[in-house]
Amino acid sequence: MSLAQQLSSKSSFFTIRLKPHQDLKKELMAFAAKEKLKAGFIVTCVGSLEQSNLRFANQPAGTLRKDHFEILSLAGTFSDTSAHLHLSLADSTGATMGGHLLDDNLIYTTAEIVIGELTDIQFEHEKDSTYGYHELSVKKRKK
Repeated sequence: MSLAQQLSSKSSFFTIRLKPHQDLKKELMAFAAKEKLKAGFIVTCVGSLEQSNLRFANQPAGTLRKDHFEILSLAGTFSDTSAHLHLSLADSTGATMGGHLLDDNLIYTTAEIVIGELTDIQFEHEKDSTYGYHELSVKKRKK
């Protein structure tokens, strides 16, 4: 197996709870900025939404839906300046959907989130020449 990058790090953890009508991504990014996170990741997230806005695979824009959704999972990497997060949801019939987390995912009752941070490295998202997207770059943390 060939790895693009490999670094090890110690870690620390945070737990936050979002309340009704807060924006999931905006609040995560505000938390990352407040805590000056350089290499954050989602450990777990459960809760509910009253509105979802996801960009589905290989689509140019998001799809906004107003309904009630259960958060099944949130996964991804982020820092105080960038994020790559995916969200899985179930609607009231149990039908599932998932995609790239955008702004305008609004909390219905709660979102309980455990966040990890790798304390010896930093995440950056840099343009990858393969497809032209900004992809994760892992570097030793600057002191």
